[in-house]
Amino acid sequence: MQRPQYAVFLGLDVGKEEHHACGLNPDGDRLHDKALPQSESRIRETLASLAQHGRVLVVVDQPASIGALPVTVARSLGIDVAYLPGLAMRRIADLHPGNAKTDARDAYVIAEAARSMPHALRRVDTGDEALADLEVIVGFDDDLAGEVTRIANRIRGLLTQIHPALERVLGPKVQHPAVIELLTRFGGPQGLTKATRRQLITATKTRAPRSYEKLVEHITKALGEQTVTVPGTRAAELVLPQLATTLSGLLAQRAEAAKRIEEMLDPHPLSRVLTSMPGIGVRTGARILLEVGDGSSFPTSGHLAAYAGLAPVTRRSGTSIRGEHPSRAGNKQLKRALFLAAFASLSDPTSRAYYDRKRAAGKKHNAALICLARRRVDVLHAMLRHGTLYETREPKKMPVAA
Repeated sequence: MQRPQYAVFLGLDVGKEEHHACGLNPDGDRLHDKALPQSESRIRETLASLAQHGRVLVVVDQPASIGALPVTVARSLGIDVAYLPGLAMRRIADLHPGNAKTDARDAYVIAEAARSMPHALRRVDTGDEALADLEVIVGFDDDLAGEVTRIANRIRGLLTQIHPALERVLGPKVQHPAVIELLTRFGGPQGLTKATRRQLITATKTRAPRSYEKLVEHITKALGEQTVTVPGTRAAELVLPQLATTLSGLLAQRAEAAKRIEEMLDPHPLSRVLTSMPGIGVRTGARILLEVGDGSSFPTSGHLAAYAGLAPVTRRSGTSIRGEHPSRAGNKQLKRALFLAAFASLSDPTSRAYYDRKRAAGKKHNAALICLARRRVDVLHAMLRHGTLYETREPKKMPVAA
């Protein structure tokens, strides 16, 4: 497929108040190099002026947030838009002389990359209203997930400080509704010790109908393992209920966000394709869709794996250093989504069989999951490119030692 011929490559180093715009022609000569205010009228004026030279390609370093307005204006004028990932930009910048970090230099690097290295660019999907809305909700859900982790770790830290035995029981289940209710009602170890068995059962029975008796039994046993009161316990008894209430509210917001994500994801033609793959739910499917789209930007699954940071990196120096190591580059959010999806897919026989083969070959848990995620990228890439649903295959049986 022949690439479009552009007369102007406009690099935008986007900013909150103003951007810096650098326009190059196909020979690398500068056609424009000025600050560009974050104003629709000024952006339109600049793009219209450059369009007199011929077809324009606008390339940004941030397609969302502060870069959303120039992207939207360019789209409204029928101008093509692309995105240069930050990691690629930093590496390309190292190829240019000088160590200065200025908006003008960054804009030039972006424009030059668009002119001479078009393979480094990524498509911008923010012209799709549904995807733009989805990105806002998914970003909000990511923020909530970070807050949930922070509050949960704070609760576990306090319990570890004042009563380690109780933390070993409640800590791993701190996000469970029954545990949150116990902490909200009774606070820490002192409040739980004062509570009767009947009160503990009342607080947990409806929230953990299958395991409330075992939970209460483990709590009672843990409380009996420590007789001394650690300094700070009194304050912790006041703080823990508030933290538990905050955690409950955050989890409720995440549940609501998940509903909104599902409502937005369902109408998309690739929704069923993504969620048909074992381990890919609403949240991971939305993240993959936002980062990858229909996969057309990646010629092969290897390109997609490299973009996600799942492709191993070969390191060799003569005969002294050689081998393959996990990549630390790539799209971190996409890598995390694919890793979590691989972990969630272990209940699928095909995924479990592949994971078990890697473990039998001597790989540790995380390394085996990375291998599984990389293997699944091959399947995912084909599914996205052809719009086909996941097909379950019989896993290959491991050879039995004689």
